[in-house]
Amino acid sequence: MKSIFFLVALITLTSTHSTLAQRKGYWQQHVDYKIDVDVDEKNYQYDGTMTLKYTNNSGQPLSKVYFHLYFNAFQPGSMMDYRLSNIADPDSRMTTNIGTKENPKWESRIAKLTPEQIGYQKIKTVSMNGKSTDFKTDGTLLEVTLPEAIADGTTASFELIWTAQVPEQIRRTGRNSKEGVALSMAQWYPKMAHFDEFGWHLDEYVAREFVAPFGNFDVSIHLNKNYIVGASGVLQNPSEVKGYQHKAKIKTENNKTTWHYKAENIHDFVWAADPKFVVDSTKNKNGTTLYTVYIPTNDSIVANWKQALGLAADFFDMCGQKFGPYPWPTYTIIQGGDGGMEYGTATLVTGGRNIKSLVGVIFHEAAHSWYQHLLGINETVDEWFDEGFTSYVEELGMQQLFYKKGALETNPMIDAYRAYYKLALSGKEEPMSLLADYYNTNYGYSNQAYNKGAVLAEQLGYIIGKSNLDKTFLKFYDIWKFKHPTPNDFKRVAEDISGINLKWYFNLFVNTTRHIDYGIQQATADHVTLQNKSNLAMPIDVLIEYEDGTKELFYIPLREMRGEKPAEDYTIYQNVKRTILEDWNWTVPTYTFPVSKVPSKIWIDPTQRLADIESSDNYYERK
Repeated sequence: MKSIFFLVALITLTSTHSTLAQRKGYWQQHVDYKIDVDVDEKNYQYDGTMTLKYTNNSGQPLSKVYFHLYFNAFQPGSMMDYRLSNIADPDSRMTTNIGTKENPKWESRIAKLTPEQIGYQKIKTVSMNGKSTDFKTDGTLLEVTLPEAIADGTTASFELIWTAQVPEQIRRTGRNSKEGVALSMAQWYPKMAHFDEFGWHLDEYVAREFVAPFGNFDVSIHLNKNYIVGASGVLQNPSEVKGYQHKAKIKTENNKTTWHYKAENIHDFVWAADPKFVVDSTKNKNGTTLYTVYIPTNDSIVANWKQALGLAADFFDMCGQKFGPYPWPTYTIIQGGDGGMEYGTATLVTGGRNIKSLVGVIFHEAAHSWYQHLLGINETVDEWFDEGFTSYVEELGMQQLFYKKGALETNPMIDAYRAYYKLALSGKEEPMSLLADYYNTNYGYSNQAYNKGAVLAEQLGYIIGKSNLDKTFLKFYDIWKFKHPTPNDFKRVAEDISGINLKWYFNLFVNTTRHIDYGIQQATADHVTLQNKSNLAMPIDVLIEYEDGTKELFYIPLREMRGEKPAEDYTIYQNVKRTILEDWNWTVPTYTFPVSKVPSKIWIDPTQRLADIESSDNYYERK
């Protein structure tokens, strides 16, 4: 069975390159990395060599290419350094308040790093197809001018030699974390920048999000023999290293062990290492091997990690059914970094948490295996599409698996809705279409990306019907796995599944800060009048309970939808007559419809999926 699973996984991974996406003319670049690094763990430095095969499918020749050198952000005077000093609410993990609590003044810790503490990636040589290139480093970017253009449909081979120092300041990557992890190695290699239909994505690193082309990785790490490594991909020599096999014969050379990993069709590779690490593993029903690599600080921490591993296996099973099968053979949950961050087939998370927090962060980062790693979302541009949908998946998992109560009967994302309402009323909301780096506040970014993004997904189910939403997720997976879809691609799938036009919804909810606000204006013995008090029109569900105890659900489509959602199977709607009314035009502020009996109670959207910022007038009770 094991060999069959790996064969199926290999076919799934390799066949995706020849599968056409729904959007005509879609193309994407491809990379193959072969990386070898020799680590000096005492000085937190390493020497690296890399062969990169880069395939140009863009339809045009490329005379330049670019690489990200993320470690260079951890230097005084970098853009990340200045961003920390000038944003209103900087990340406390990288700043010190040198003012008062009432009048804080934030100082970047990066500004205080010494030459021995900074991070850097210094490129020594870059060649293409054996020919030297001209290159220059500009902040966290390496610009390479090619000796000859890479023609469309051809593959170029790059050779890079570099040296690097791991920064002392932890931001996802770094050394000696607060929890005692020696090396958290994220964004540690010269990473080919992403080129797509929108051009090169050359974002300076200021500690936010990433995007990269899909490809294969072959990575060898030479490290002190006392260390244990957790990493992306599949370990090729478990019998020669510590921690993965009970009777391993540790193979060393010059007091170092070589850790050899391979991964197919991912777009980021991470690893972490510490002498105190232990390794545990399990398999889910689909045959995926899940690893935990962590420091067993005490019995409570060990118990939490063991419980979290079992729940992670259940979570992968749940996600596979609801969002599409997980295609890779492994997933590794590694203690490291400064919070939680997703990478190809692995994550770094802080581990000294209570069980709810630990499971929550693992579920969130594991959900990124779909949004953003299977579906290569550009999270520098569409952060809500990545983080919001991941938060949606995480919350479903917490309710069904951790709390063991299933999804809430009405709105499982109610906490995200409440956070969004607070943001909408705070005066700090900005359009959700902003580039991830450019929000005025971290508060605004976090609530837009994580909470409003989750609201968008749940409210979409309100618009097209929750069964259609489930179908949309699965069809989107089938069409766009191992590609780089945009929000419009998801919208088009939802429209195809539901037959409903969604241009108005995605445009207004993503690109503006308009809010939804409906109310019951009047209720009499023969009619009900509703009012749209906002500038964002929506379809409306109205549940009426009459004086004789019977109920009726009135559904008012929005004219812009050019369609209707099907009846939904919520318990509160069962055995309730459903009446579909005429469309409500968004240019008309009120809507009146007749009733056949005297209403005693009226609810606008009793499922609470309509993101109405002022719901006090959404309920009426006859006195």
